[in-house]
Amino acid sequence: MTVVEEAPVVATEAAAPEAVLPPDQPRRISGVTRSGVLSLCGAAAAGFCVAVLLFGQLAPFSGGLGFTVIAYLAFLAIYAVLTGLEEDGEAVRDRVMTVVLWTAATLLFLALCLVVGFTAWRGREALPHGNFFTQDMQASGPLDPLTHGGIAHAMLGTLIMIAIALAITVPLGLACAVYLNQIPGRFSRFVRTIVEAMTALPSIVAGLMVYATWILGLGMQKSGLAAGFAISVMMLPIVIRASDVVLRLVPGNLTEAAEALGAPRWRTVWHVVLPTARSGLATAVILGTARGIGETSPVLLTAGFATFLNADPTNGPMLSLPLAVFNFVKSPQPAMIARGFGAAAVLMALVLVLFVTARVIGGRGPGHQTKRQARRTARASRQDAARFEELHAPGLSLFEKPDPDPDADPDRHPGPIPAPATATATGEND
Repeated sequence: MTVVEEAPVVATEAAAPEAVLPPDQPRRISGVTRSGVLSLCGAAAAGFCVAVLLFGQLAPFSGGLGFTVIAYLAFLAIYAVLTGLEEDGEAVRDRVMTVVLWTAATLLFLALCLVVGFTAWRGREALPHGNFFTQDMQASGPLDPLTHGGIAHAMLGTLIMIAIALAITVPLGLACAVYLNQIPGRFSRFVRTIVEAMTALPSIVAGLMVYATWILGLGMQKSGLAAGFAISVMMLPIVIRASDVVLRLVPGNLTEAAEALGAPRWRTVWHVVLPTARSGLATAVILGTARGIGETSPVLLTAGFATFLNADPTNGPMLSLPLAVFNFVKSPQPAMIARGFGAAAVLMALVLVLFVTARVIGGRGPGHQTKRQARRTARASRQDAARFEELHAPGLSLFEKPDPDPDADPDRHPGPIPAPATATATGEND
């Protein structure tokens, strides 16, 4: 009896340590924690103190830029040490790189705000005047106030030139990108090499090429059309490179599924590849447009300079916004400088409008539909379901029905005798 009573006690004592083990807790890899915030603030304060000691007491350093760099490097080192007291090496690297990336994003955002804000602030004197957007500079001079003259001729010239460049660049660029993506080979590698070399082509060289061939060689005059040709030379390699990268991201199983269903290559590209990459292709066009719309030297060589409004791109010189900014800002008169910064602000607003328009046309990414597209897809699905139900409706016979009145036309042969409906009905007739 004694042995039997001691056995359960021994088993209970052996099982006790397993029952008190704490459950596994997953490690948080994102989000804000109290210790993380304290480590970040402490490292920032310590880094600032280290920079103050180095620049004020221990070393003969000076300069605001050096102070900022030393403080930031000390901050990263101290933050890594503080994070290493609680986390392993992988978590420390992740936290430090997160801080570095957030710092880079913040600097870029501040630089963008600085450029836009400075341009808008310097052009604030010219932008409120309505004549600035509706008049040209034909009857105005450097000494005239801001209530006279404007940049209507430069705005119209920019729109005409970029429209000509887009009409040339978009079909050629997308077609070349599709060729490089869908037809690999020696010639496609050669074309890709040429495109990469053209990406680094200086803009003045493109302007000189069009000037030598179109104006000197063919005897044409300086015009907006020639400037559109020069801008398209600068835009084309950007559009091809960006579109080629986007088309490479299209999943291969989509094209394989389309070709497995018997679709030819051109139909697969037109109905599968291009719609899937539509959003990325719109971004590629915007990148090329942003490159071409800000060019100055090709426009100066091929379009000349004009102070009047010219809506004919084939006849006479034409002015663009970047060239107008260049000529306005180099003047010593404050009114002309204000016009220059106002024209630069209008140019940035124009790029923003083009970007929003391209994003609307490009739509959302693959697999994401707007409400209108979802309704259209649901309506098409209902129509397909109704058509399939009609094709597979029960009660349809494979035999033709007899004529309703065979005696009405004696020369007409009566229709075939219909087959019995079911075997059960045949048995009942028998």
